[in-house]
Amino acid sequence: MMQRSLVVLMLMLWTVIARAELTIEITQGVDEPTPVAVVPFAWDGAQALPEDVAQVVADDLHRSGLFSVMPRENMLSFPSDRNSLYFRDWRISGSEYVVIGRISTKEGGALEVSYELYDVLKEERLLGEVINANFSNLRAVGHYISDQVFEKLTGVRGAFSTRIVYVTAELLRPQVYRYKLTLADADGHNPRTILESREPILSPAWSRDGSKLAYVSFETGRPAIYVQYLATGKREKVQSFRGLNGAPSWSPDGNKLALVLSKDGNPEVYVLDLQQRRLSRVTHHFGIDTEPSWSPDGQSLIFTSDRGGQPQIYSIYLPTRDVTRLTYEGKYNARGRLTQDGRFLTMVHQVNGSFHIAVQDLRTGRLDLLTETYMDESPTIAPNGSIILYATQEGTRGVLAAVSLDGRVKFRLPSSEGDVREPAWSPFL
Repeated sequence: MMQRSLVVLMLMLWTVIARAELTIEITQGVDEPTPVAVVPFAWDGAQALPEDVAQVVADDLHRSGLFSVMPRENMLSFPSDRNSLYFRDWRISGSEYVVIGRISTKEGGALEVSYELYDVLKEERLLGEVINANFSNLRAVGHYISDQVFEKLTGVRGAFSTRIVYVTAELLRPQVYRYKLTLADADGHNPRTILESREPILSPAWSRDGSKLAYVSFETGRPAIYVQYLATGKREKVQSFRGLNGAPSWSPDGNKLALVLSKDGNPEVYVLDLQQRRLSRVTHHFGIDTEPSWSPDGQSLIFTSDRGGQPQIYSIYLPTRDVTRLTYEGKYNARGRLTQDGRFLTMVHQVNGSFHIAVQDLRTGRLDLLTETYMDESPTIAPNGSIILYATQEGTRGVLAAVSLDGRVKFRLPSSEGDVREPAWSPFL
């Protein structure tokens, strides 16, 4: 009965939704964003380019919430090299930094993209690079440049070149849905379907090298855990016991999956060694233990349990099986995820009947609410630890939203048609 209730609860999260492509809308940025100008890159070719690389860079920096990007119509000039760059123009325009670049053709149809980043006030070159490219990967080149500029100006590694996965569903007729597991760039562009099914898809999780996804599919009529190789499309069923098979999570070395099984009657956390196909039970308790996630060093698992009477987040040290409770504030804390440095714990935290995204500093114990929406779920952290992506409700439809770890930057990723759920952010690729 408990297993059926868990499955029903997961399915209740779905509303009537359709195929979705994501856009990003900034809803809150820092109080004093850094002014930057990204000048259109010069192009010496005859045919039109399929992507505006400078616009990709400008959009990335704007969406971070940390920068105010100068509109092109406000630019006094369009330099593409140091000799045509007059710092006085940019100081008058209020820019502190300026990005310039050029795209050139090479033999055989290849391209060469050069860019430079300048400090306007110091009149100093901060970055410069020449990148070999082609017509098909110019958008990726733009994200790469954004990563370099972002890291140089903030000291934090950029995550614009990473990807996300999410689940969508389309109502075909009453009680009949088409579910899709979709892969997209971190900015929502270039979506492609990884899996399509008439049955629910849940809990996608990235391997740490970004080459594989694990997820739960009900395509056989009951939940089973699959692993899919992104390069080839090959997929394999790795676990399908009687009852609940759910919540896969990859170990840092990529050799194990933590998962939740109820094959012995109660939902418990297990670890599956993928090389030896050896399954070991990690938790032993009459409460419901679920939602495992690995610590960065692979020595511990954090998980959600109601063993204390209410859902809270615990840690279990795998060599000794010692269990430590991590959350005490509030009656409901679930879906815990650690930043890559292991210091901060993100979670779904309940306040007055509403579910919000919160973060707890594990050094100090301080817990901060990051969101004000009322039905937040499924937090996933950018690999640079700066942004938390999550699913929430906007009116009667679901959207993805994001908030920075300090709560200062917020944006939404609404779909063009309907809802999206179950986001998962890739590692650095």
